[in-house]
Amino acid sequence: MSDSKIEKVQLGTHGPQVGVQGLGCMGMSFAYGPTDADEARATLERALDLGVTFYDTADAYAAGENEKFLAPFVKAHRDEIVIATKFALAMDPNDPTKRIVRNDAGYIRECVEGSLQRLGVDEIDLYYMHRRDVNIPIEETVGVMAELVREGKVKHLGLSEVTGGELRAAQAVHPIAAVQSEWSLFSRDIEAGVVPTAAELGVALVPYSPLGRGFLTGAFVSADKDLSAGDFRRQQPRFTGDNATANAELLAPVRKLAEARGATLGQIALAWVQQQAQLHGLAVVPIPGTRKRTRVEENAAATRVTLTADELALLEPIAGQVAGGRYADMSFTSAGRE
Repeated sequence: MSDSKIEKVQLGTHGPQVGVQGLGCMGMSFAYGPTDADEARATLERALDLGVTFYDTADAYAAGENEKFLAPFVKAHRDEIVIATKFALAMDPNDPTKRIVRNDAGYIRECVEGSLQRLGVDEIDLYYMHRRDVNIPIEETVGVMAELVREGKVKHLGLSEVTGGELRAAQAVHPIAAVQSEWSLFSRDIEAGVVPTAAELGVALVPYSPLGRGFLTGAFVSADKDLSAGDFRRQQPRFTGDNATANAELLAPVRKLAEARGATLGQIALAWVQQQAQLHGLAVVPIPGTRKRTRVEENAAATRVTLTADELALLEPIAGQVAGGRYADMSFTSAGRE
């Protein structure tokens, strides 16, 4: 594996320069079963060695523990990295096993103070609205976020799982550096609205789950059979039962290209996502999540893979054939509002 650093790109018209691939840190503390903390810390360092400078977390990941986990790394490399975190997912006071979405001003202010403290920073580089509370005008939410910028608590603003119209309304209040949404060979619904709007407005796209939560790497076939009891992918329709069996067959063209290229399935899937930047005319910075050094090396190498028009055409039909939704409850996404 070459140690040559990945290229850089700017997040938004006035946003920070970051490596063209970031690192999703959620799984280091949350959602994907048991983790090795020492290996996860080594992964953070190895990613930085490779030019990965954009690190993604949220206050909702293990109830703030993921932010705390990242704090020593952030402190050690404060001038070298861009740290992104999020607010909006709160515990339901009537059922602690469920989440609700909150975008009200008091809650946002409470959240930013908590994230600042847990991360051990004076200012958050990129602060996202994690999910949209449709009962509060997005102009109000972004207005409060803009106040945090003026107060020096946040440098840049981001949104997650919004529609093209919501992005446009938000941008009219304050510059938005990035929109984070799921985007992969299996999930392409954002191309209808938010991607062209982001391209028009000069907003970067930050695809989460660009590897289909690991499914596109071939690492597992059936979540309910292959993954540990605490892994939340066991609750996602695409990865269980007949859906998983059908979707596994869709990897055939990815596998074909990987074999021809001497690459992994994950590298082909990531290369496809990275190449959407040229195809749609905007900055695209995927944040594949991993907690292993070998995986971050593999992922970074995918930034140097360019697919041909014929290879892209081979992959084009996949998303339209995927069985099952991204989540059991799609109300937490922008899909129903676009």
